[in-house]
Amino acid sequence: MLSSDADEMIAQRAAEAMLGCAVEDFVAALQREDAPEELFKYCAEHLAQKPGIADAMAENINCPAEELIAVAPYLKEAVNLLVDDLDRISSTPGLVTALVPSSYLGPRQRAALEEIQKDAPLDEMELVRNVEALAGDVPDKKERMSLYQQVSKMKVIERMQLAIKGGRDARGLLIRDPNKMVQRAVLQSPKLTDQEVEQFAGATSLNEEVLRIIAGKKQFMKNYTVMRNLTFNPKAPLDLTLGLMNHLLLPDLKGLAKSKNVPETLRNTAAKLLRQRTTKKTED
Repeated sequence: MLSSDADEMIAQRAAEAMLGCAVEDFVAALQREDAPEELFKYCAEHLAQKPGIADAMAENINCPAEELIAVAPYLKEAVNLLVDDLDRISSTPGLVTALVPSSYLGPRQRAALEEIQKDAPLDEMELVRNVEALAGDVPDKKERMSLYQQVSKMKVIERMQLAIKGGRDARGLLIRDPNKMVQRAVLQSPKLTDQEVEQFAGATSLNEEVLRIIAGKKQFMKNYTVMRNLTFNPKAPLDLTLGLMNHLLLPDLKGLAKSKNVPETLRNTAAKLLRQRTTKKTED
């Protein structure tokens, strides 16, 4: 803070004093939750290329986005954590552009940035179908059309922000967005409720990738209803449902064995597992 003091002598003395500080001390300071903005600014301007500085800045959620853009060329492992935080990268469009050239990006994170950059206009007919799919949740046609008009004018990065910070109606529409990153943003929303996830897990109008993301999140799969709905969803990938089936309670397993809506392989395997459990229960 003193290095940017209005008094030139104080600023110079402070800058000279910092030259004697070890890089490790700056890294430790950057990791503090209460690290001041002045510290991030100073490190971005003077120490970005030093080992650990850029990564420490990226790992601190309080680091201003404009400073992250400045240190983006020096990010290493932390670049992937940053890309996975969809709220941070979608709130600052310039950050996506700054991260793309990184050679430390993993395949999944690079694909994510490329998906965000596509920014293709929404297909109007598809958007209309998605809005109509909300009829059960948002019966007021005026509300649905207002949401349609709002979303139709948005870029991918703006839809991601709406998915994260918007209301339930917006999430219900954007979970069906053709852009995978918008779908993922819905599932990262801190406002997302258990009831919404349960509904998504059983929705036959959602694509396989959304269902796989739900199945891959431990906090979602702790909810038995989510697991059950995924298993009974005919759109869910068979490799997922065959594994989830083993965790079903007996009444649900019976229902799965008789269901005509799921793939035959799943139905037959459920019937076999049901016989095994029933036999074991009888023997016990």
